Amino acid sequence: MNVRDILRRHGIRPSKGLGQNLLTDILVLEDIVEASDLSKTDTVIEVGPGLGLLTARLAEQAGRVVAIELDRRMIAVLRETLADHANIRVIEGDILKTDPAEVLGEIPGWDGRYKVVANLPYYITSAVLAHLLSGETRPRMLTVMVQKEVAERIVAVAGQLSLLAISVQVYGVPKRVCRVPARAFYPRPKVDSAVLRIDVHDQPLVPEEELPAFFRVVRAAFGQKRKQIHNSLTHNLHIKREQVLEALAAADVASDRRPQTLTIDEWARLTRLLFSPTPPETPQ
Repeated sequence: MNVRDILRRHGIRPSKGLGQNLLTDILVLEDIVEASDLSKTDTVIEVGPGLGLLTARLAEQAGRVVAIELDRRMIAVLRETLADHANIRVIEGDILKTDPAEVLGEIPGWDGRYKVVANLPYYITSAVLAHLLSGETRPRMLTVMVQKEVAERIVAVAGQLSLLAISVQVYGVPKRVCRVPARAFYPRPKVDSAVLRIDVHDQPLVPEEELPAFFRVVRAAFGQKRKQIHNSLTHNLHIKREQVLEALAAADVASDRRPQTLTIDEWARLTRLLFSPTPPETPQ
């Protein structure tokens, strides 16, 4: 399948606004399929199938594939390139406005489990991961293509954790599969990418009922990540400095530490001490 020929025949130019960089490297496509560990019992949601090169390979390994494509121009292409695969359903839609359980619930015999495979536009990577990982019906696994620097942030270890890393690692274990050079795409992006596999926990590391308060505390701290943690929490949570210092001491977290040095367990412990069980309303 020649990507340029298909695009030319349908009169399509990849959209910069939608972050469309189409993966054309066959070896990388195979790496993604292998990392997804598929069997005929698997149901897969593919986000942003583009021309369907990866979609067809997923369908050969999985039982069912639901491909969700935002760009209406690509739908006609997908109908053509995937016509020989009866186990693929193509949906025009925005993944950020799509409830996976609603879409998959229409499949006869669906068992409530699914995997996600996606070549994510750089500008919505964080939003898509948050949408899928924090939803009521979470995937068992995600295999996603992201910007290389973003992948490095997501897989970071304690001492270098960002808000994004914590937001992912609360829900699952990320692992870098491979680096993908810019030349593997058409059109060629300005940066390299990486494939990540995220194995999702049966339950988040922080209890569901504590997650709103947990993320409120973490976001407050990272709102001023270069400041010592007691200053950023006092300022952004709008609570008394004495209360913050007491909670930090009880959590065995030094008040002069920076947010990126805390582990998820330390954030959870600190949250419980600051807000039990839920945070009060922020003063207007």
